[in-house]
Amino acid sequence: MREFIHLRHQPPRPLDRPRELVLACPPMRSNVNLSRIARAAGCCGVRRVICCGTAKLVKTIARDAEATLDLEHHRTLLPVLKRLRSEGYQLVGLEQTTGSMCLYDFRFARRTVLVVGNERLGLEPPVLALLDHTVEIPVFGRPLSYNVATATAMALYEYCRQYPRG
Repeated sequence: MREFIHLRHQPPRPLDRPRELVLACPPMRSNVNLSRIARAAGCCGVRRVICCGTAKLVKTIARDAEATLDLEHHRTLLPVLKRLRSEGYQLVGLEQTTGSMCLYDFRFARRTVLVVGNERLGLEPPVLALLDHTVEIPVFGRPLSYNVATATAMALYEYCRQYPRG
């Protein structure tokens, strides 16, 4: 029988190149959700997170992520997304829509902006109209959707799985 020794908090795995994933969040209702999203982004090596509204990070939840993230605050999301598209980013919304692709089957472009929705309202129609794609995560029970922070972590993981070295 093999013996396993528990090792905690290994150093981050090095990336061959910086991640070209940008995370964009509309105004969030919960500072906890934004903080959990920031923590997941930090763990995934994402450096740029765009926030709208007045939500702030809770340091005890976001942990060390705040020190590694370029956290941009904007009043609204639409002009920022238009600028990022003009810079060559693909805009991908994490949302259940009639045209959403299953996250498991979707191939992210390396230069992607992952746009997540508000906890209650999802993505606003003008933002949805601007997106190149929408992806959703299958739900096999109730409730009918994942918490925004949980869903974002799952989508970030899938992007990292597709681009493990950056």
